[in-house]
Amino acid sequence: MTSRERVFRTLEFKVPDRAPRQLWALPWVNMFAKDQMDMILQEFPSDFIAPGHVLASSERRSGQEGRKGTYVDDWGCIWVSGEDGIVGEVKHPPLADFSAMNNFSPPWEIVKRADWDEVNRAQEKNLAGEQKFMLCGTSIRPFERMQFLRGTESLYLDIGYGSAEFRRLLEIVHEFYLKELEAWAATDCDGISFMDDWGSQKSLLISPAMWRELFKPLYKDYCDIIHSSGKKVFMHSDGHIAAIYEDLIEIGVDAINSQLFCMNIEELGRQFSGRIAFWGEIDRQRILPFGTVEDVYKAVGRVRRSLEGDTGGMIAQCEWGPNNPPENIRAVFEAWLIPINELS
Repeated sequence: MTSRERVFRTLEFKVPDRAPRQLWALPWVNMFAKDQMDMILQEFPSDFIAPGHVLASSERRSGQEGRKGTYVDDWGCIWVSGEDGIVGEVKHPPLADFSAMNNFSPPWEIVKRADWDEVNRAQEKNLAGEQKFMLCGTSIRPFERMQFLRGTESLYLDIGYGSAEFRRLLEIVHEFYLKELEAWAATDCDGISFMDDWGSQKSLLISPAMWRELFKPLYKDYCDIIHSSGKKVFMHSDGHIAAIYEDLIEIGVDAINSQLFCMNIEELGRQFSGRIAFWGEIDRQRILPFGTVEDVYKAVGRVRRSLEGDTGGMIAQCEWGPNNPPENIRAVFEAWLIPINELS
């Protein structure tokens, strides 16, 4: 079974020979633990592949993301990082005052000048060789992008008041992402991902009703575009998002990456196993950075018993963050190969 077949079978709830693997390495890992990462990937190769650089550079971008200091992103948001390997925070949102929106426009150049043929070239090479599942990550994150543009505190007030300026900004951001997504959907990739961090440690960041009114229609548009091109939908959201799992299934998300250990994993399995693919993960707040290898085995066992079910539907995804012991990351992928009755 090829990696590509393995992922498709997982997404369609047809039992694969094993769960597909995927490692997410944050900037710190590439800077300070690349040799260890390369060794783990050699032992446990990923079943996913991505194209090379596709989106063009923005005229507003400057500095280096992930390095200590200040950099400016594609939309003109000014980020500050206190240490190397950490993305940092937006400290100077360009639309802190809504009056600045009169002279503001999205970075259309990153889409118009993008090398969309790179996706097709990479896929052609992939299908002639390893045949992995090509997943394209987009820049789509409307809720977070609006926070970066307005500032988090201001955006929550905007949502609460529902001002005309807020509605207009939502339209601007969504319009940009629709154009970007239409271009990705026209390529030969297998799946497309988008993201937004919607959960706190214990609940959704806004009321589910308000989320359904304002943001669910946006994600449905994204799912419809992706599915209309015959591709699979992948979505990521940090935090406790159990309240909107049913909605994500309804709009057509094929695979969801969420912080399982913020929620009741067993209850997620009872309600949603076999209805949406669980795209990881293992606890990166406590177990991966501070736990033992045995703790990792137990965590993987819990996830598998709760969510894998009789039809698969689980991707063995793991995020490697700053100062996580390499032996814990290796243990994640090793535990996915151990018979489940041997995991405590």
